[in-house]
Amino acid sequence: MSTELNGPRRVVARNPRRPARPAQVATSSPRQTQKAATRNRVIEAARELFDTQGYQGTTIREIASHAGVSVGSVFTTFASKGEILSQVMEGRLEGFYAELDRLAPHLRGSTADRLRSIYAIFFAVEAPRTRLFLSHIAAAFDWTLTSTARPYGRNERVRALLLETLVKGREAGDVDPEADLAGIVELLIAVYGWTYHMVVTEGADTQRMTETMDRQIGLIADGFRPR
Repeated sequence: MSTELNGPRRVVARNPRRPARPAQVATSSPRQTQKAATRNRVIEAARELFDTQGYQGTTIREIASHAGVSVGSVFTTFASKGEILSQVMEGRLEGFYAELDRLAPHLRGSTADRLRSIYAIFFAVEAPRTRLFLSHIAAAFDWTLTSTARPYGRNERVRALLLETLVKGREAGDVDPEADLAGIVELLIAVYGWTYHMVVTEGADTQRMTETMDRQIGLIADGFRPR
């Protein structure tokens, strides 16, 4: 026995002479299309300027001029210079994520070895535009950043990958069960950013920075190995 809680159901018969309404297809308005075009032009212009002039050395006005748009158009699309840089870096990271997804399941060796392999990928991806990555790091020290900006150190996907590697290492028995995994992740991120100072002070290349990072990971691993 069934009980109608909302009263009898009404059945509306469709008029057989009335054709069904066609499904509506979402289309972009001219304004949306223009806004997307402006956004792309600003990101491309900013990428070039951050790569040649640095984060501090580039202004919103210069980005607007290089993109061929008004300063007002830039601020209509982005909240700050830091947010523009975040979008520039996010676009570059798509290929990086694809490479990580392809290689991460095949990494072998100790936890330290796997971390070295991960950071070797990081260096290889950033090598073509090291100065742009330096801008990314510099933005992390801009105390005027808006909440929508994602400077170096705030990439949650990278943090999750490092933490997952350490958790697997703990399960395999080569990471101390009492080790502060979140603290180790912070240390790895800090050390990686630190290696880029050698580009500025010594003109170091990717190989030199990778070798330095390998040694630093070894020192960190000495601290998290089981006692």
